[in-house]
Amino acid sequence: MSTPTYLAYDYPLLSVFWSMLVFFLWIMWFVLLFRIVVDIFRDDDMGGWAKAGWLALVILLPFLGVFVYVIARGKSMGRREVAQAQAQQREFDSYIRRTAGSGSGSSSVDELARLSEIRARGDITDQEYARAKELVLSGTRYSG
Repeated sequence: MSTPTYLAYDYPLLSVFWSMLVFFLWIMWFVLLFRIVVDIFRDDDMGGWAKAGWLALVILLPFLGVFVYVIARGKSMGRREVAQAQAQQREFDSYIRRTAGSGSGSSSVDELARLSEIRARGDITDQEYARAKELVLSGTRYSG
């Protein structure tokens, strides 16, 4: 007796969509779980026992632990994420100033730093930033 061969049209279209939805929800679940574990270790306000408790809850009862963590600490989790992104942007800007300030052409370096700050505030788009950067690097002044 031979095993039946299934072709693509034997799998209904709605089942394909359902399978894709379940697959992407599963991936999103692991991303959320990973971000929560990272956030537990990143939080400086929490003590060691609190971190161990949250980590045990998230690992031993993953669904309940993640939902309780998001409800209890979701807002502060977002604040820490934004603070880290802002700190990285400040470090990047200061690195550009330090690195480029050691050579000649510090006026263009200052202008690039100013452009980076303007883009970080959202006053100009990425396309406008790229065009202005080209102008600064070619030696033409960007007036904003």
